[in-house]
Amino acid sequence: MPPTPGAARLARYAGLAGAVLLAVAGWLGGALPSIPLDVTPADRWRSDTGPLVLGAWLVGTALLVGAWWALLRGAPSTRWAYLTAGLWALPLLVTPPLGSRDVYSYACQGWAYAHGVDPYATGVAEAGCPWVESVASIWRDTPAPYGPFFVLLAALAVTLGGGLVGTVVALRLVSVAGLLLAALCLPGLARAAGVPTHRAAWLVLGCPLVGVHLVAGAHNDAVMLGLLLLGLLVLVRRPGRPKPLLVAGALLGLAVTVKATAVVVLPFAALAAVLGRYTVRALLRDAGWLAGGALGAVAVASLLSGLGLGWIRGLTRSGDSEQWTSPPTAVGFVVDYAGGLVGRDPAAVPVTRAVALLLLAVLVVALWWRAWSQLRGLNDVQQRVARLAAVRPRVTLLGAGLALAATVLLAPVFHPWYATWPLALLAVAATRTTWFVLPCAAAAFLTLPDGANLARFAKAPGALAMTALVVALAVWSLLRLRRARAARHG
Repeated sequence: MPPTPGAARLARYAGLAGAVLLAVAGWLGGALPSIPLDVTPADRWRSDTGPLVLGAWLVGTALLVGAWWALLRGAPSTRWAYLTAGLWALPLLVTPPLGSRDVYSYACQGWAYAHGVDPYATGVAEAGCPWVESVASIWRDTPAPYGPFFVLLAALAVTLGGGLVGTVVALRLVSVAGLLLAALCLPGLARAAGVPTHRAAWLVLGCPLVGVHLVAGAHNDAVMLGLLLLGLLVLVRRPGRPKPLLVAGALLGLAVTVKATAVVVLPFAALAAVLGRYTVRALLRDAGWLAGGALGAVAVASLLSGLGLGWIRGLTRSGDSEQWTSPPTAVGFVVDYAGGLVGRDPAAVPVTRAVALLLLAVLVVALWWRAWSQLRGLNDVQQRVARLAAVRPRVTLLGAGLALAATVLLAPVFHPWYATWPLALLAVAATRTTWFVLPCAAAAFLTLPDGANLARFAKAPGALAMTALVVALAVWSLLRLRRARAARHG
């Protein structure tokens, strides 16, 4: 049931008011280069502008989240969703970086590469970046964890921007370009999967995480998502044809060379590449063209950058940050707390993280096999070609979205903007939305405008709460699986 005109109008302008308040918080206390990095929320509250900054931030976030949530079933129209999301983005385009200082890391990594330093071999402090004081202290001595294509984009931003402000503006424009590319792909993907376009566009573009972290925060996740969605759109529209498959593979490969987490989508993209009946031969034939395009893009980006495959080493340092917002890390904290009661040294976090990565691999394989079996089952019952074409995108896109959701949940670290990965795909493929929209709404409250993560200041209670949630979800899943098996055998 579409919202009434009055409700839609109220949501639009409540969200705009929220975006303006966030922009005000950004100018007064956002992630400016001059803002001290190592102060607590209490210190910020006691400053002259502290109450105004925190009040504007919290009220603005609540207004944005509430306005987005009010239209959970979809905006009045797709055009309305685009116009409203664009209206909300305007104040966030002209504010200092919000919710994170990562854009300064991007700038310094681009500066290092532009000045002949390998960003995968050294941290930005050792490289001599003149803007290193703006970078969060934890990332000053770590190599870049991003792929060569994004390093090239960051170096281009440094060259065009000149100083730090110009570079940040250029990086924000790169992020906005990635977001616009994703926005252009949403209606086509949603139509292919049989999902209302107005709902898909609203869930993604109206999400506060997108405005705060991808627009104002200039995170490179927007570039990854733009390439990812465009590659998938080419696949669902032109499966089984060598040239489109090569193009789609190249786009997906470039997404991987921005952030390596995009790799979990590739197995499901291989299913989307198949035209006609799903057989092993057809999968190998069509997925082969796709894989050729993806590998070619990775190879070209690595060779053009002159950095080779050194970027893979940088991936191992992305887990240097330890926060309870990552479920495996939270479980490790709780195990260490329990061990400390009996005198054991803390060493559980690396173990729980390794177990989680193993579980992720198993889950991705299981999700792929489930999608493959569903598509093969359609052949077995001789479904009509038209219906198969309608079902194929929904199955493959949903599988890819679930794989990204599992990646976010089981990764060693979690930051709020990571939730936009599965959001972009689940919004165009899932029939039920609350289960993945609710975590996005909660994640919007995890950061402060200057980039401080509130999880840092609630380590023990946060870890206990997250572990309790993990245990509850595990028990619920086992009970549901048991009931499903009983139903099949009953």
